[in-house]
Amino acid sequence: MKILIIQGPNLNLIGLRSAKIGEKVTLDKVNKGIRKQANKRSDNITLKILQSHKIEKAMTTIHRNRNWADGIIIAPMAWARYEYSLKDCLHAVSLPTFEVFLTPEYEFEGNKDLSILTPICIQSLCGHPLSVFIDTLDLLVNHLSE
Repeated sequence: MKILIIQGPNLNLIGLRSAKIGEKVTLDKVNKGIRKQANKRSDNITLKILQSHKIEKAMTTIHRNRNWADGIIIAPMAWARYEYSLKDCLHAVSLPTFEVFLTPEYEFEGNKDLSILTPICIQSLCGHPLSVFIDTLDLLVNHLSE
């Protein structure tokens, strides 16, 4: 099973947010947790993870991997509110997509209540960065296994 994970703008700075609330969460720790969960499952999961500030890079990655990936996890951040081209891209590739948002203390911009992507996603989840990506991976894999 092949999963493409797209992490939007400023997620690389998650450590700055976590330090303000007394935690030590980094994007590297988040991604290690995702990989660990993928390895723990018996579904033979292969991941490709991209974090980018550039919508063009994210969309090009989705386009290039549309025949490789079985599903997408996207943390759109600010793109969730304004990037209609991303919405068109996800709709066009027609892969099962789950959307991830972070709890308010970690959120940079965008939330699932204001997301233009939510209507085309199977599910939108919100949570702590160390758990929401893992939970979403499990939900996507379970969805693909049905």
